[in-house]
Amino acid sequence: MQIRQQLRSFANKVSVTRKGKERLIVNKMTSEFNREQLESVLKRRFFFAPAFDIYGGISGLYDYGPPGCAVQANVVDTWRKHFVLEEDMLEVDTTMLTPYEVLKTSGHVDKFADWMCRDLKSGEIFRADHLVEEVLEARLKGDKQARGITENPEEEAEKKKKKKNRKKKVKEIKAIKLDDQTVSEYEMIVAKIDGYSGEELGEFMEKYNICNPATGDPLDKPQQFNLMFETHIGPSGQIKGFLRPETAQGQFLNFEKLLDFNNEKMPFASAAIGKSFRNEISPRSGLLRVREFLMAEIEHYVDPDDKSHPKFHTVKDMTLDFLPRDLQEKGQTEPVKMTIGEAVSKKIVDNQTLGYFLGRIYLFLMKIGISPKKFRFRQHMANEMAHYAQDCWDGELLTSYGWIECVGCADRSAYDLTVHSRKTGEKLCVRETLAEPKIVEEFDCEIEKKKFGPKFRRDAPKVEKWLLSRSQVELEELAQELSSNGKIVARIPDTTVEEVEIPADFVKIKKMKKTVHVREYIPNVIEPSFGIGRIIYCLYEHSFWTRPEDSARAVLSFPPLVAPTKVLLVPLSNNATLQSTVKDVKEQLKAAKIPFKVDDSSASIGKRYARNDELGTPFGITIDFDSVKDNSVTLRERDSTKQVRGSLKEIIKAINEITYDSKSWDEGVKNLTPFESQTE
Repeated sequence: MQIRQQLRSFANKVSVTRKGKERLIVNKMTSEFNREQLESVLKRRFFFAPAFDIYGGISGLYDYGPPGCAVQANVVDTWRKHFVLEEDMLEVDTTMLTPYEVLKTSGHVDKFADWMCRDLKSGEIFRADHLVEEVLEARLKGDKQARGITENPEEEAEKKKKKKNRKKKVKEIKAIKLDDQTVSEYEMIVAKIDGYSGEELGEFMEKYNICNPATGDPLDKPQQFNLMFETHIGPSGQIKGFLRPETAQGQFLNFEKLLDFNNEKMPFASAAIGKSFRNEISPRSGLLRVREFLMAEIEHYVDPDDKSHPKFHTVKDMTLDFLPRDLQEKGQTEPVKMTIGEAVSKKIVDNQTLGYFLGRIYLFLMKIGISPKKFRFRQHMANEMAHYAQDCWDGELLTSYGWIECVGCADRSAYDLTVHSRKTGEKLCVRETLAEPKIVEEFDCEIEKKKFGPKFRRDAPKVEKWLLSRSQVELEELAQELSSNGKIVARIPDTTVEEVEIPADFVKIKKMKKTVHVREYIPNVIEPSFGIGRIIYCLYEHSFWTRPEDSARAVLSFPPLVAPTKVLLVPLSNNATLQSTVKDVKEQLKAAKIPFKVDDSSASIGKRYARNDELGTPFGITIDFDSVKDNSVTLRERDSTKQVRGSLKEIIKAINEITYDSKSWDEGVKNLTPFESQTE
């Protein structure tokens, strides 16, 4: 309830101007978004800047300045409290350097790639799916112009903004009418662009004559480009590795330790916050597509036979925008509204635990200031989803660049723990003591130990451990191999030979009935994964507006919870009489752990407020000569510019309640006196 109240409060902020005694109230959402102006503010106020810019910079690498760092720290702190503390998660911090074998086993070496194509004359590189999408969208726009179709005014304005603000690879397409069949094909391809293989993208490029948009030069066929940064660990250069593309693998490899730390109790979740790296083909769109970025990932381990969630009832009645795969397959892009409970009951969302985390993701994003009107969950299509995944949804945010994937939430089944267990011979599983023993039919492995020593010598313990750690599925496969070939041939880690041959008379694998007191299973994993940098950029766009009376006065309407600075402290003048009061206010704000900034420049009070509105500072405390007399101060609210007056103790209490207790401005200052005398 508190979260909803906070959302309503910040969604309906107003801008106030004064002309004499008149007050004009204007909804901030009517302000037309200007990306150039936003980016100018962000760079001028050093929220971020291109890294190494005095050396010319490198695309896809950015530095965060003081306000950007503070926003990031506040978003991460909110994430940690919302997820790690609320769900009793086990947080870990794992290394960024990852050995080759780990990522080979996980599938990243072979599959973590995008499709790129190269200009055969200039060598210019394009990401194939983005190029196809942009060219076809431009042609569809030209078709509408040729047909005289007028777009929805809001959509037209949005597209004009995009055209004005982006650097286009695609030249403006002339108004050329397409036949209806071609229009239908283009629209279907654009709607499903995320799901095509390199071969399919190449076929589209050939069929629709897609070439370098700037020059018309031909392109080669799409080729896979692995997105991981390769490196070598140690002075010899013999240990090949990568900078991690995600934090997940470090969590999976610590599963046994985490399970032990959790006293063998299931289900449970681990979490990690840290940098990841992807060698993007064509970094663009500012902070949205970069080569080094902060991730926050959760791995929730659950019984594959029971994916219910004890707190599902807290989110099941929440209505969200869903774009299921069946709608996408029909070429539709408009989401449908339904409750999470309905989505789970209809198996649109696979299970309760996945549905629960979708709800929690939504609440987190709303808490930090994302617009609910610019958010949707899009389901991965069948050819887009990893082969091991049971279901996967992307939390997408609408920006001037279009819909941007910022959060992924997937049911990864038992894939990761299974492949790492197979590779290492370590059993990454849960052992659950049964209330009643069961009689089951299972494969059992009997080893002729007397024969192992002479044949395998020092490898014998490793071969034996490898055999005894196989799952039931693997034992069944090995039994079939023994029956068909009379031996088992396997690659066993850390042995002295590349392949180990185990003759049929060395091991017996057969199915037999036995009484079991313990159930062993490899847990499934539900994984919410957050791109913190992308979320923060979307927050900048969703929070940005300008005063209706002066378009040069920009405002970043961050919720106080994530604002980089909570309070601007403004002495009315530099008169020495005020200095002791200023010092006292500073000390009390520090004692209350409220981040603040003092602006005692000679600029007018209105200009000082305006400068900090650009920084997203939600509150201003004005110290005047009355403050010296009665220890009272004025508190200003950023969006409405409303002011109230009260004792410093009352003002600090109101700031804390609005910032950290989810109270609205009206609720927080209801006992304070409205103040109207000062103008901006």
